[in-house]
Amino acid sequence: MADRAALAAFLRARREALQPEDVGLPRGRRRRTGGLRREEVAALCDMSVDYYSRLEQPRGPHPSEQMLTAMARGLRLSLEERDLLFQLAGHALPRRARRGDHVAPGMMRILDRLEDTPAQVMNHLGETLSQTRPAVALLGDQRAHTGLARSSHYRWFTDPGARLVHPESDHFEQSRLMVADLHSAYSRDGGDSGAAALVDALNRESPEFAGLWRQRPVLGPYCASKRFVHPQVGTLELHCQTLIDPDQSQRLVVYTATPGTESHTNLRLLSLLPVS
Repeated sequence: MADRAALAAFLRARREALQPEDVGLPRGRRRRTGGLRREEVAALCDMSVDYYSRLEQPRGPHPSEQMLTAMARGLRLSLEERDLLFQLAGHALPRRARRGDHVAPGMMRILDRLEDTPAQVMNHLGETLSQTRPAVALLGDQRAHTGLARSSHYRWFTDPGARLVHPESDHFEQSRLMVADLHSAYSRDGGDSGAAALVDALNRESPEFAGLWRQRPVLGPYCASKRFVHPQVGTLELHCQTLIDPDQSQRLVVYTATPGTESHTNLRLLSLLPVS
């Protein structure tokens, strides 16, 4: 059973403990109290202000696991705090082993400071957990997908639209990298895992994937630059820097361009584009 009063008190305490600087927001001169405002937390959690406010009062609806996951991410909760959030809301505790869907607070703090740079946090299955606004402008909102399509590996081999972000001449190498990355996750997680489910589905649905999977490609130690095609700013040659959080099976991927190049100029233009 949910403990609405305790849930409301917990959410309120976590909101008041967070400072604007913790989530990449300006403090501003008119802020009279410490902590974040409800509307700021609602935006971080991708929910309406009314929905979040009713949870704090407490008179709100019973939040789903998806909403709780969004709140845990928006409030920068630790794994232990996330477990308590689920417990107070009357849900079973999320399974931690290789779940990879809870962004560690430290990783989020880094992402918050990259607001003018394409960057995103992904788990070991290629699922995007959080993106900066320039990353959405470059790659689209990758958090909007559901089911197996949450995985960029799955979309690459089953959705032709997913390939439009790279020049056609680069598709084979990108396919090989996708298979090698998924093979690494499968080798680590075993046959009874989310990685195994992806492999089974792709072997059934994509002859290209099945052929590459039989070759067992392995990722190298160096991440070469990649070319991206954007409908408004054209082709960008970007370097991909990756920060790995082994405890969470997650990676922070940051896209940069060499200063002085056309790609560097276009990348700055990209950060100014509106995002729907």
